[in-house]
Amino acid sequence: MAISQSRFAGEKILLTDDENVILELISLLLKKRGFEVLVARNGEECVQIVREHEPALVLLDYMMPVMNGLDALKAIRENNPDTYVIMFTGKGSEEVAVELMKAGACDYLQKPFSNQDLQKRIDSVLSFRKIEIENRQLLTEREFLQREIEEWNRELEERVVSKSRELELAHKEIIQAEKLATLGHISAGMAHEIRNPLNSINLFAEILQSVPGLDKENRGYVKKITQEVERIDHILMQMLAASKGDGKEKNRVDLTEIITQVLTNYKVKINAQNIKVNCRLDAQAPMIEGDPLEMEQIFTNLIGNALYEMPTGGCLGISMEGSAESIKISVSDTGQGIPQENMARIFEPFFTTKEKGTGFGLSVVLRIVKSCGGKIRVDNNQGEGATFRMELPLLPASVH
Repeated sequence: MAISQSRFAGEKILLTDDENVILELISLLLKKRGFEVLVARNGEECVQIVREHEPALVLLDYMMPVMNGLDALKAIRENNPDTYVIMFTGKGSEEVAVELMKAGACDYLQKPFSNQDLQKRIDSVLSFRKIEIENRQLLTEREFLQREIEEWNRELEERVVSKSRELELAHKEIIQAEKLATLGHISAGMAHEIRNPLNSINLFAEILQSVPGLDKENRGYVKKITQEVERIDHILMQMLAASKGDGKEKNRVDLTEIITQVLTNYKVKINAQNIKVNCRLDAQAPMIEGDPLEMEQIFTNLIGNALYEMPTGGCLGISMEGSAESIKISVSDTGQGIPQENMARIFEPFFTTKEKGTGFGLSVVLRIVKSCGGKIRVDNNQGEGATFRMELPLLPASVH
């Protein structure tokens, strides 16, 4: 049979045998077929050359000095799985063949063998090796693609969850705006219809107060009437404040100055309740656009609520952080936090957990923040306090 170039020409083949004649003859045959031939004369030398050169195929004699072919085969398969092995053996027993195949040999040839048979076995094993390596590469690529798909799915799920939360928040804000608008219509009508009779009640109470000979007990009753009238009038004013702005022109507002003033207003209460204040304000922060009285109302409500949650001591935290677009402010307490079932309702008008609360404080805060183009949210750790976080936009080309 004529010796022709192999379709695997250029691959490295390591020939390992302790007989020089076999090394010379098979080397000549392999080189004529276009292979790059390496030679070793014992098993130990074979394993070393495989480690250094990583040939595609090893032709390995079973019986050799220093390290026999079986031990060399096991070492090659363990450390160099992409190097395939054809064993040469002078023993023709089935037990030897089974042992070699179990140890990882791809094929074996019983000595003596023909050149034609050797060429067929070499091409067959190299073809099998090529298919197996390509399959492993495909499996690796498939695993990589599966991981990428899983990652894309996770990212998609996270985006869906994030967008769902945004939509839920936007929906809540729309509902809240509708409630405030409805409250505006109701409160405007109530302010007109209720304040007239309230005024009459207050006038009659003043007349009763001036009646000669009115005893102390009855004077006390009259005083309670005027106090309740004032309380109703105050509630009406809060309803109006919660539903809409007062139409005043917005000005430059220094939040540092306003927060400092509100803390001063609460100083007596802070000291009486043994509250520690952790306040981090930026004196160089730029101004925002808003109404100073409304800004003061925001922090009066938030700080007042925080102090209410810490009647016997705690820590009031206030921080301010400015950026090129906005100022972020947080107000936190170390009280009992907000019960989870109340989280969705805290900004609703009329909702309150205080014994004498009207439920308008946080509604007013929300309305003012929204009127400034800002955002507000609450982070709550029930039993460990709550933190209200606001982000208010800066004035265009804001200057301090």
